[in-house]
Amino acid sequence: MEHSKRGLFPMRHGIKLSKKQFPKTDEELKRMSNIPYASAVGSIQYAVQCTRPDVAYALSVMSRYQACAEEAHWRVVKSILKYLKRTKDMFLIYDGGELILEGYSDASFQSDDDDAKSQSGFVFKLNGGVVAWKSYKQDTTADSTMEAEYIAASKAAKEAVWMKNYIQELGVVSSIAEPMVIFCDNNGAIAQEKEPRSHHRSKHILRRYHLLREMVSRGDYRMDRVSSAENTADPLTKPMSQIAHTQYLDKMGLRSMGIGFRSSGRLLG
Repeated sequence: MEHSKRGLFPMRHGIKLSKKQFPKTDEELKRMSNIPYASAVGSIQYAVQCTRPDVAYALSVMSRYQACAEEAHWRVVKSILKYLKRTKDMFLIYDGGELILEGYSDASFQSDDDDAKSQSGFVFKLNGGVVAWKSYKQDTTADSTMEAEYIAASKAAKEAVWMKNYIQELGVVSSIAEPMVIFCDNNGAIAQEKEPRSHHRSKHILRRYHLLREMVSRGDYRMDRVSSAENTADPLTKPMSQIAHTQYLDKMGLRSMGIGFRSSGRLLG
């Protein structure tokens, strides 16, 4: 990709991909067999695991097609690589204020065209920059937006358990003893966590996802409402427009190296 053109953002807003798109002729099969699709996805995964939460959603989607990739999938993977090349001077920046950890959770309802499963995402921020993130397809089929959001929040809470215990051992964040806030943009999911009741739309939710209720009732966490525009986990569940993508980079704490060196924040990159 040394001579690739610059990509504007990882995945174009409105793009539709499916496993039904696969090589259908011998010529297409031969061509795709010579394309390093899996290797390219592995390289993107390394970037995501280190310091690039902005391509976590794109990675989650494109990794599903390694066994059946065709030209449409490969074009998107190349676009992600071009974007990473263009933004290779991006760093995670943390400000110097009080150490406060907060989580964000989101879901995109039945966004997978192959099996109608929903996409989840969460991020945890500390001093203006993200310190943990994940974008993944849910393993059960939700039948409402509320259910998808509730499942996503439950998974985020499980991650928060580990993070809170780890930070408590370090003894550097005094506020960690207080209930951690996990922000969600769905009123139904928040109501389900705060005021559980039998309902035809929620009584079938698997018990393992109700761990969230227990943790909230113990006072370990609380869920608060945030608008979709301010939900930092939103770009981990769906493609963004170029304008929205740029705005979320700032919310994640991702800045170019030049901006980072002029700021008073600390860099991770």
